[in-house]
Amino acid sequence: MKITIIAGARPNFMKIAPIIKAIIKHNQTGNEITYRLVHTGQHYDKAMSGDFFEQLGIPNPDVNLECGGGSQAEQTAAIMVKFEKELMENKPNLVLVVGDVTSTMACTITAKKLCIDVVHVEAGIRSGDMTMPEEINRIVTDSICDHFFTTSEIANNNLLAQQVGKERIHFVGNTMIDSLYGNLEKIRKPLFFDDIKLQSKEYFMLTLHRPSNVDDPEKLKSILDAVISSAKSVPVVFAVHPRTKLILNKLNVSYDSLQLIDPQGYLEFIYLIKNCKGIITDSGGITEEATVLDIPCLTLRNSTERPETITMGTNELIGDDLEKLKNCLNQIMDNNWKKGNIPQFWDGHTSGRIVEILFRLYGNK
Repeated sequence: MKITIIAGARPNFMKIAPIIKAIIKHNQTGNEITYRLVHTGQHYDKAMSGDFFEQLGIPNPDVNLECGGGSQAEQTAAIMVKFEKELMENKPNLVLVVGDVTSTMACTITAKKLCIDVVHVEAGIRSGDMTMPEEINRIVTDSICDHFFTTSEIANNNLLAQQVGKERIHFVGNTMIDSLYGNLEKIRKPLFFDDIKLQSKEYFMLTLHRPSNVDDPEKLKSILDAVISSAKSVPVVFAVHPRTKLILNKLNVSYDSLQLIDPQGYLEFIYLIKNCKGIITDSGGITEEATVLDIPCLTLRNSTERPETITMGTNELIGDDLEKLKNCLNQIMDNNWKKGNIPQFWDGHTSGRIVEILFRLYGNK
């Protein structure tokens, strides 16, 4: 049984690392699964990619397609052309894709056109927002892949509504949470933590990267104004995505309590969110980690593909409502935030369930 595993962007790495470890553990039983790790190069900056492989214990990729940069269309085309050649030279029994980045969709289309089965880890999630490239990636991927590994009953129902047969839907949990649990004892305090005199539960974490929040300099400034004013003198640590940094440089903003930091390694970033007072973000994955770590989380988006982080977890949708943002920050400041619960199967054992199912489905091929 041969599997080609796709990693393209930073969120993918946390999802594939425990799957690879589960394959290695499975192989100790004598029923060998061989895998080939393909890095598309979608995230090609070392700060956004390379360190994650080392920290998460992921082996070096068997190949890097080096498809970083360019527009959405250019990147999709480059991945498809190079991945087709990769599959022709190293044909597997199936391709495993994770998440909802450009690489996920591009590699799924390429494999299916070569009549190779595709399994999608984190299938079935939907935001309903077609302005998000990720939503298009999810819909296209789930419309043509063969088996679906899901994180929630909500995702299951989305797929059933799409007329996917129950026998192809596998409710297994969340591999990102596998990585979280597997690395909690290894998290590292960033070097700057003591230098800027941060204290546990006495700072906010901020991450922003979506075009709707950062491409308009005035909107970005209004968000920062709202966060800083509501946080009062509590430090706000802003992990600045490369695309956001370009806008910030034009704004030339300066706030006494705002600390700008570069993208962090996985172990350092988990340390920061585990020890913060609250999180303001437009990321999806961070809301899952916040829910498990029981950290208050405010999401600056109008919709989410992870509604369980709101209905069960510690997350709250803010959208563009800066007054709601201020009110929610005040609640967190007053230690008056809702108590969250951990969704079913977010237990650190998802990857083992995935590998067991894959071997049952494809082990004789």
